[in-house]
Amino acid sequence: MQHQIHGTTLQTLEIILQPGEMVFSQTHQMAWMDDGITMDTSTGGGVMKGLMRSLSGGSLFVTHFSAQRGSAGLVAFCPRFPGTIIARQLAPGETLICRKETFLCAEASVQLEIFFRQQIGSGLFGGEGFILQKVTGPGLVFLDLSGEVVEKTLDHGERLQVHVGHVGIQEPYVTFSITMMRGFRNVLFGGDGLFLATLTGPGKIWLQSMPIINLAEEVFRHAPGNTGGKASGVLGSLLGG
Repeated sequence: MQHQIHGTTLQTLEIILQPGEMVFSQTHQMAWMDDGITMDTSTGGGVMKGLMRSLSGGSLFVTHFSAQRGSAGLVAFCPRFPGTIIARQLAPGETLICRKETFLCAEASVQLEIFFRQQIGSGLFGGEGFILQKVTGPGLVFLDLSGEVVEKTLDHGERLQVHVGHVGIQEPYVTFSITMMRGFRNVLFGGDGLFLATLTGPGKIWLQSMPIINLAEEVFRHAPGNTGGKASGVLGSLLGG
């Protein structure tokens, strides 16, 4: 299977499938394909599995794309927001924990499941709630994050404090917890909210530069007719969006 990622901030993923190769995506992700590709849409393992997957920001149905016998085919996928597509070859049993709506597509051998945050504070104030996405190898998976992506590898016990909206993907060995912002003036006037995410190594993390909630807030703030929202804006700043 060959793939190529085009573009910068509005990227496109093109995959060339050989006969016998297959990828799957959630609905509304495929952009174009040629005559060498066939589609098969299903719940991807039953209605219950589809419902559980939808809780993590996915879709009830998934679509499998495969090359017809005797010919190769091209299929392309586009994320719904400006950002960066990440290609990752997962080893057997290798897992990544992703924020909601991060999964773009993957080889048929990759498992897409939901992941529950077990700590109450992390679920309530972690930006994405208790339910995230989990992908497990073997196979090639494509994930998309908002804006530019910064990769960091944390040593054992090394900590990094991050605004919760910027946490994109993490290896399962990285611990995610919530820390309250220190300092009254920092909380009231800093504009970064009451809480920060504390990521503790060992493991690798992928940070996104433009959380979708930030983009949505800016669009709403500049929308014609938006004369209110000052009080709610202060409250939103205190709670971190």
